[in-house]
Amino acid sequence: MPSFTDTLTVDGHEMDMYASVPSGSGPFPAVVIAFHVGGLDEFDKVMADRLAAEGYVAVVPDLFHRLTEEQMNGPRLDRLGYLSDPDIIADCNAAVSFLQANAAVDGNRIGVTGFCMGGRVAWLMAASNPVFKATVPYYGGHIMLPWGDTTETPFDLTSNINCPMMFHFGATDGNPSPDDRVKLDAELTRLGKEHVFYSYEGAGHAFMDFTNPDRHHEGAAAESWPRTLEFFAKHLKGATVGR
Repeated sequence: MPSFTDTLTVDGHEMDMYASVPSGSGPFPAVVIAFHVGGLDEFDKVMADRLAAEGYVAVVPDLFHRLTEEQMNGPRLDRLGYLSDPDIIADCNAAVSFLQANAAVDGNRIGVTGFCMGGRVAWLMAASNPVFKATVPYYGGHIMLPWGDTTETPFDLTSNINCPMMFHFGATDGNPSPDDRVKLDAELTRLGKEHVFYSYEGAGHAFMDFTNPDRHHEGAAAESWPRTLEFFAKHLKGATVGR
């Protein structure tokens, strides 16, 4: 199962992107992974490798590539203040273009997932690029806030989502909070968008992150990941699932 880091050019900026590819000739379905606030680290690479082991080409674009070294070395949460939704969309669209140009990828079977800030990005991209056939946000906060050079929030763009969504929440998470979960569910329901939400008791934010023992919740991770794989199998592979 080969993996590599490639460099893409986005609006004149060089962006690293981690890619993990299944063994075999394909063409394979693909998944764009929007990373967490920790950046392109071990967690994101392992999640890409897990998807590749299930038969997906998985890519993780470095959404922090415009940040300076000083900004990256500051408090982690401060990184969010340097991001801009139009830039994020451009970066993820560059990853999509990379996939569509790759003979190993079936360009009609692409999904998107993300963790923490990446969960927000997964919602944003499902509303910004109709190529995606499924989206799986994990504990994405700030969906009702704009980032950077825009006044529109991902929530404002919900009517543009045209793919099924599976959203995983930690029951004790404060961002997204239980109230946020209710509002997101209500808006998707109002607009007739296919979606399913799961909330995991005892789990907070970043419950998937096995590199963070203070946040990782083994039970929630073990329950949510098979659901994600079944969801992608149904919508990207056309598989019949039992859950």
